[in-house]
Amino acid sequence: MMTPDIASQESEKLCRLAPVIPVLVIDDVSLARPLAEALVAGGLPVLEVTLRTPEALDAISEMAKVEGGIVGAGTLLTPQDVSRAVDAGARFGVSPGATDHLLDACEGADLPLLPGAATASEAMRLLERGYTVQKFFPAEANGGAPALKAIGAPIPQVRFCPTGGVSLSNAPVYLGLPNTLCVGGSWVAPKDKMAAGDWAGIEALAREAAALPVTR
Repeated sequence: MMTPDIASQESEKLCRLAPVIPVLVIDDVSLARPLAEALVAGGLPVLEVTLRTPEALDAISEMAKVEGGIVGAGTLLTPQDVSRAVDAGARFGVSPGATDHLLDACEGADLPLLPGAATASEAMRLLERGYTVQKFFPAEANGGAPALKAIGAPIPQVRFCPTGGVSLSNAPVYLGLPNTLCVGGSWVAPKDKMAAGDWAGIEALAREAAALPVTR
């Protein structure tokens, strides 16, 4: 069984691999592998596939075959989600919030989890359980970088991956905070480029994101 402190250590390692974790919504499995190849080639090896479409689990399975990629499952809500994600080949999980049932399931499945927190109380509760690496979500709706900076002042033990409304324009502000390890964003894989099979364009966006400076 994976303890929360080990889970956070593993999550921190993943967050330190690149400034941006692509947050991907995939509704066509045929696009999964070339998309992963483009993002990895562009310098973004850690990929989050959200469980928001019926094709998500099959997409994770396809992406898991890409050399150099580390594919995880986002939008984990239930223990059943955790089980299905692990079976599909997910190597980490991400959740919009956190419940005891979900945390228990991830720990029991040895799945590193980036649990979501939106308030100081939620961050403190996760810290009390042992999670020192968390997802700040939804970032922009909860006050953006100023709010995350404010939370970091009294709770410096926790590092975050802010997600939700993060873009190329505001990512540098988040990445300049001492309590931010990386950001999660969907802008590196726009739907129009995916639909057109513009993998070179997506790789270029990934390279741009991978070059963003980080203050850790």
